[in-house]
Amino acid sequence: MFRVVFLLSVFCSSLCAASKPNVLLICVDDLKPVLGCYGDKIVKSPHIDRLAQRGVLFEKAFCNQAVCSPSRNALLTGLRSQTLGIYDLATNFRKSVPDAVTLPQHFKMNGYRVEGLGKIFHVGHGNVNDEASWSVPHFSPKTISYVLKENNPPESTREQALFENKKEAWKLPRGAPTEAADVPDNKYGDGMIADEAIKRLEAAKAKPDEPFFLAVGFLKPHLPFVAPKKYWDLYDPSVFKLPELQTPPEGAPEFAPSSWGELRQYKDMPEKGPVTTEQAIHLIHGYYAATSYMDTQLGKVLDALDANGFAENTIIVLWGDHGWHLGDHGMWCKHTNYEQAARIPVIVAAPGIKGGQNTQALIESCDIYPTLAELTALPAPKQGDGRSFASVLKDPSSSVRDHAIHVYPRGQGLIGRAVRTQRHRLVEWKKPGEPAGSAILELYDYEADPAETKNLAASQPEVVAELRKLLATHPEAKPQISNKPEPKKAEAKKPAQDRGKMFDQRDKNKDGQLTKEEFLLNQPDPDEAPKRFPKFDADNNGTLSREEFIKGGKK
Repeated sequence: MFRVVFLLSVFCSSLCAASKPNVLLICVDDLKPVLGCYGDKIVKSPHIDRLAQRGVLFEKAFCNQAVCSPSRNALLTGLRSQTLGIYDLATNFRKSVPDAVTLPQHFKMNGYRVEGLGKIFHVGHGNVNDEASWSVPHFSPKTISYVLKENNPPESTREQALFENKKEAWKLPRGAPTEAADVPDNKYGDGMIADEAIKRLEAAKAKPDEPFFLAVGFLKPHLPFVAPKKYWDLYDPSVFKLPELQTPPEGAPEFAPSSWGELRQYKDMPEKGPVTTEQAIHLIHGYYAATSYMDTQLGKVLDALDANGFAENTIIVLWGDHGWHLGDHGMWCKHTNYEQAARIPVIVAAPGIKGGQNTQALIESCDIYPTLAELTALPAPKQGDGRSFASVLKDPSSSVRDHAIHVYPRGQGLIGRAVRTQRHRLVEWKKPGEPAGSAILELYDYEADPAETKNLAASQPEVVAELRKLLATHPEAKPQISNKPEPKKAEAKKPAQDRGKMFDQRDKNKDGQLTKEEFLLNQPDPDEAPKRFPKFDADNNGTLSREEFIKGGKK
């Protein structure tokens, strides 16, 4: 009977594990929706495009802050920047929520083998990986890497040093913004990540009773735009044009645009002012080449997923951590609340979900955590600002939000909170805690002015008022928390000993002398105390006088 029950238990356990869907989470650094499936006519992205054919593509997905670490915090904890009080790269999310259960950690706690490759959490600029989130040590090649000798100074480059948490990075030489070496794919980081992902999928095939959560973080198209030469050769540079609008929106606050300091860290980029037209075209070419390089590596991972028999029981999520200004408004990089920085690609493919569908439903990065929990029938996360959009996957015409919210900070504690509806974006700039009436506002209408040429806040007060009602449904943003180490707590001072009173308590026969037996009475360290007796016995007569006992205890 026991044997039957045991075998049934093992069988049910295996069946339960086999029925749990696997998760392949693909995170891509700095990927904006410059993809064929999103309508771009120039880019070569066949593998992401075929992923879109097996999943649901979100046309209006937005990051919660357009910079790496806070955006990834939102994905991995379900908490927005303004909830955490973290808007910078250096502050680890556990400074704000030490007991948070991350997305991968949640799956690990619920029976999944959880592995991370490449860039998932932001590591660098003072920040570190979250080891508690993984079942096995995290795998990652260098975030910033070059192949050509002339781009590899012996002392490293500024950006390399920043991502490796080295001190005084500003003293190092600036790295090349692009590279096109004629080398195999796995000479650069994303090729190494794809190779490792394939190995992990092959290993998972040998463990059919253990569901997996595999997070694959591709590094490109983040700067520097490095990719094997064949991906640069996919494009004729003459097809690239500068965006028509080369100035910030008319009437926008002067602090709202980005000064693109990230790009200025690289060699030959101006410390002030615009890049040349030639440089701009080359950078756009580089972004597209890096995107195609990453796309090919993703395709290899998808092929390995299918080849190892996981196609029918795996949820696949493609997520870009934020957008990127490619010269629009005269800006580069991310770091703004504008559409090109805030809008991201999200594609979700899942068992039982019809592929090849697009949706206009508004979603945020923080929504992915509760969605994956629902799709895998796990408990809802214990913390988070997100809403599951699992229902949208089943009915792409539905929605779970009437607006998305995101933020970006500026100097002296100023926070720009933005609400994005199907048509508008309102940005409210003020310091946390200051009255709403003190705010500086931006308003953009994406039906009438998709290029954000003019701030309409002053001319459309009725629209502003309606959007501020939406903003008022959210808590006030927290200010940036301190990233300084916790001060060491001063050790509590031991109360001063009354050694005269201690002598009297030990002197049982009241002869004014302590024998060794009396000295050892009630000692807190009975093994060590005998060694102290001869040190106290200054005259070596075998007993301690009152004076010897008091002086010996003060040494």
